[in-house]
Amino acid sequence: QLQLVESGGGLVQPGGSLKLSCTVTGFTLDYFAIGWFRQAPGKEREGVSCISSSGSKTHYANSVKGRFTISRDEAKNIVYLQMNNLQFEDTAVYYCAADPDFETVRTGSQYLTVWGQGTLVTVSS
Repeated sequence: QLQLVESGGGLVQPGGSLKLSCTVTGFTLDYFAIGWFRQAPGKEREGVSCISSSGSKTHYANSVKGRFTISRDEAKNIVYLQMNNLQFEDTAVYYCAADPDFETVRTGSQYLTVWGQGTLVTVSS
């Protein structure tokens, strides 16, 4: 059974960095595109970044381009989200999600059904 577990969230000052991990169990990364999403209090969930099952394609929301980097470690079956120059507006619960189809993940489609439990990122001075 495919399961996703996020970790790495925490409290960071503006301009700081955090690295989130999405540990995948049940299947290898070769079969699934993985996406990072976030939801801030009172706001709708938004897509942050995603990576294809082959690792050859990535996508970033405009709001994080140049600051966030998605990567994966196939040996460990983990997808990372390196977040640099964090800003107040990056405060949210961050989730990872998986689907065999990259576009389903990239668009945050309603058909995206496998999600982790989330990890909280708080940017505060």
